[in-house]
Amino acid sequence: METTAADRQFAEDYRHAREIPRDGLTAWRAAVAAEIDLRPGSTVVDVGAGTGAFASAFADWFGARVFAVEPSDAMRALIPRTDDISVHDGRAEALPLPDDCADAAWLGSVVHHIGDLEAAAAELRRVLRPGAPVLVRNSFPGRCARDLRVRFFPGAERIVDGYPTVEETCAAFATAGFSRVALHAVPQESAPSLADFADRIRRDTDAKLRGLTDAEFERGMLRLRSAAAGEPGRPAVSWMDLLVLS
Repeated sequence: METTAADRQFAEDYRHAREIPRDGLTAWRAAVAAEIDLRPGSTVVDVGAGTGAFASAFADWFGARVFAVEPSDAMRALIPRTDDISVHDGRAEALPLPDDCADAAWLGSVVHHIGDLEAAAAELRRVLRPGAPVLVRNSFPGRCARDLRVRFFPGAERIVDGYPTVEETCAAFATAGFSRVALHAVPQESAPSLADFADRIRRDTDAKLRGLTDAEFERGMLRLRSAAAGEPGRPAVSWMDLLVLS
């Protein structure tokens, strides 16, 4: 299917609104390093790589080689091509990669977009080396109170309630022999201030916001702008979960 101007604009808006500055991901680097010893020569499958923020981070942080797998042509076009990052057209349920090729898999904010979690788990079992972990960065129902979007747009919790739960995700991956190893809440600085965070919001690119009514979204923006005015120096810190399966 041909990539349209609308597709390209969506990808650009997504990158502007959703990519977190590298300095804001310090806690994620530490959380990943605590779970797996990645080093130059290690390989990571980034499933649903989007515009490549975490693919670049894994390459820069650890010197790892990253297979960035993304189904959107427009998104893939924005993923940096380097010696350490190879970009592939594919989905979690059908990874275009050989067997036993990777030391870890990264699923960043993608679990709720996967149509068949059991099929995805089977594919990850195929491409991962024995004992290699799956690192899932996601919001989960019942665990999203410290998500900035939920804080300012309470209706977003209703959207997250439709995502797979931790238990459902673990059960799906158990069908391929994975078991839960760890679950941590990890902070991230989404923007240097709440005002900057508000300026970056693009409703159509955010699964937690585009399901809101117009009134819910408008009230949320008013809350956010008010908080930004009252706390001009406060960084926009949000939290997400890291679920580790192996």
